[in-house]
Amino acid sequence: MDIKKIEEEFGTSLKTGLSTEEAKERLKIYGYNEIPEKKIHPIIKFLSYFWNPIAWMIEIAAILSAIIRHWADFAIILILLIVNGIVGFWEEHKAENIIEFLKQKMALNARVLRDGKWKTILARELVPGDVVRIRIGDIVPADIILVDGDYLAVDESALTGESLPVEKKVGDIVYSGSIVKKGEMTGIVKDTGLNTYFGKTVKLVEKAEGVSSYQKMIIKIGNYLIILAVILIAIMVVVELLRGASLIETIQFALVLAVSAIPAAMPAVLSITMAVGALNLAKKDAVVKKLVSIEELAGVDILCSDKTGTLTKNQLVCGEIVALNNFSKEDVILFAALASREEDADAIDMAILNEAKKLGLIEKIKRYKIKKFIPFDPVIKRTEAEVTNGETFKVSKGAPQVILDLCNADEKLKEKVNKIVDKLAENGYRALGVAVYKNNKWHFAGVIPLYDPPREDAPLAIKKIKELGVKIKMVTGDHVAIAKNIAKMLGIGDKIISISELLKKLKRGEVKKEKFNDIIEEADGFAEVFPEHKYKIVDSLQKKGHMVAMTGDGVNDAPALKKADCGIAVSNATDAARAAADIVLLSPGISVIVDAIQEARRIFQRMESYVIYRITETIRILFFVELCILILGIYPITALMIVLLAILNDIPILAIAYDNVIEPRYPVKWKMKEILTISTILGLIGVVSSFLIFYISDVFFHLTLAELQSFVFLKLILAGHATIFVTRIRDRLWKKPYPSKLLFWGVIGTNIIGTIVAAEGIFMAPIGWNLALFMWLYAHIWMLINDEIKMILLKRIKID
Repeated sequence: MDIKKIEEEFGTSLKTGLSTEEAKERLKIYGYNEIPEKKIHPIIKFLSYFWNPIAWMIEIAAILSAIIRHWADFAIILILLIVNGIVGFWEEHKAENIIEFLKQKMALNARVLRDGKWKTILARELVPGDVVRIRIGDIVPADIILVDGDYLAVDESALTGESLPVEKKVGDIVYSGSIVKKGEMTGIVKDTGLNTYFGKTVKLVEKAEGVSSYQKMIIKIGNYLIILAVILIAIMVVVELLRGASLIETIQFALVLAVSAIPAAMPAVLSITMAVGALNLAKKDAVVKKLVSIEELAGVDILCSDKTGTLTKNQLVCGEIVALNNFSKEDVILFAALASREEDADAIDMAILNEAKKLGLIEKIKRYKIKKFIPFDPVIKRTEAEVTNGETFKVSKGAPQVILDLCNADEKLKEKVNKIVDKLAENGYRALGVAVYKNNKWHFAGVIPLYDPPREDAPLAIKKIKELGVKIKMVTGDHVAIAKNIAKMLGIGDKIISISELLKKLKRGEVKKEKFNDIIEEADGFAEVFPEHKYKIVDSLQKKGHMVAMTGDGVNDAPALKKADCGIAVSNATDAARAAADIVLLSPGISVIVDAIQEARRIFQRMESYVIYRITETIRILFFVELCILILGIYPITALMIVLLAILNDIPILAIAYDNVIEPRYPVKWKMKEILTISTILGLIGVVSSFLIFYISDVFFHLTLAELQSFVFLKLILAGHATIFVTRIRDRLWKKPYPSKLLFWGVIGTNIIGTIVAAEGIFMAPIGWNLALFMWLYAHIWMLINDEIKMILLKRIKID
């Protein structure tokens, strides 16, 4: 399309641009040139923490408590609910504030032609048809068709993952968010906001939604305990009413029992556990945006890592220089450096000048005076400089074929250079030819290989991540040869495939759909990748049952970051990447991911231990009380005792967030079948021990019903807290790691309080200190029995 047709299509003029009035009208049609953020109102966000099956049951219990004026129960339930909501909301709010602070606008201002005059306006006010001027250093504010000027060198690494600048000429499109590295041109705005390449990527991000395994686990446990509680309590109510019991008293007791059975503190405990972990990660430069992402990271078994800027420096360096025609490597770099300009901040020029510094040539270079400099342009594809230092000569650098033609090289030299260039290409290097003009003739001096090197910390980080049982797959927009070379350097693997080629084969029917996912799963990395490809890669791996983490820094990574189970935006990431990610790294590289995975697994261990404990306790109390009422026709504990039991059980358990644990060596996940099996069996064993002490109390101690209830209350307190020590470790309870001081003394402290209450008869009949000490011995003997049963179960079902 010629320039006139472009002007006609967009209703604009290169001489005058749009009028102010026309720009205002178009602004109404197209909206502001920005990516609108979906912000949830803080109140709505806070209330969302009270919208899940467990919360509903607790809320119903709270309402019923208020109706029958059980204010103590009502207060306890309300406090636990609010604590959970505040913890979750506050931690996410803090993370969002940090992210907001880190944000930098991609383009604040734009140079635009309006009413025939050039002016600077806010980039958000640009509209399609605006005539704009972009130059070196600018962040492109919209998708722009170039219509006037020589050329631009544009860094599109944030959009495509391509590490080298891309040449753009008249008729080409430059995309919003890319950075101008060289040149100056005029263009007409083609698309703004969500219609830009950047914006379409954001739309792809919005498609990627999912339910975390943590949320699924909460729902499953909630359903299990709620259904169990409802069935057993309904049976109890029916039986009691048939026996002629008071309706009000039966409902009151049933309500209190329901409160004790439903894990009201579970969301709060798990949120605090994750919040403590998030704080630890923040100290290691990893900001957690969503608390549940910590639990997701613990189960990750595949890490898809973006290459450019994440595994590599996104900074060109020189490889092993190949000198020819009796020139030395120092000569080649000297000539190339003289044909470079530091003030242009060109990626290739900077790589050559840095190499000159390493070789100690800077002082020598300064002795030369540049008489004339011809910058690079897409037509001649080389730079040239005329220099003097006693003698005057010319130097040039550029595409090897161009430099060979400049030197009128013979076939032998051409063949030799082409072989060098081809060999370098196979190993992922870009080649640059260098020549010098002396004695009225151009001489080919040598070839400089260029590549984007791996970060120094990347190989060790990759090795550690692999040791944690996580497979790394490199994802890049670069060519296969470059990807293979970097993967080899990093120790990732050699199965690098072109995703573009694979998708073409799939479309042509050369690869079957069922084989596509297998190929993706087996690959070590992917080259020639576009944003939608990254999304498909993550989706394919998830369909194969993998938990996938994705690291990235560019706009092109955002959809996959959102789609992944755990999206990780590395330092210096774009706004789009940070917005889509679950975790944002503040320090460069991926080394901090090792710490993040280890911390996530420690957090998971604490959560799993608590979940097993909580289900065990619910079953132990629920079944014991239920069977006593149905079989023996008595209430083994009073409603007030159940309330005290809930308080004394939940206070120390909050300290589990700070407990010492051994991090698993491999990815972890919620094995609900195994968790429910262990907790149910341990809970039923607890019912047996409760009935046994009930029998001993009646036959040997001849206690009254009131004393018996106090005795059982103390047993439930001591045995319940002993269960914490049984479930907190996947080994004998006396082995390392030992409980944290906070957990240990929290348990001991509440045990002492419970003992004083029962022995002295506070709120209940006293049982005396002799029976209290006997119960301490009894509960801890059963703790050892439960520990042995736990070890047998672990061996049978291999939960560890």
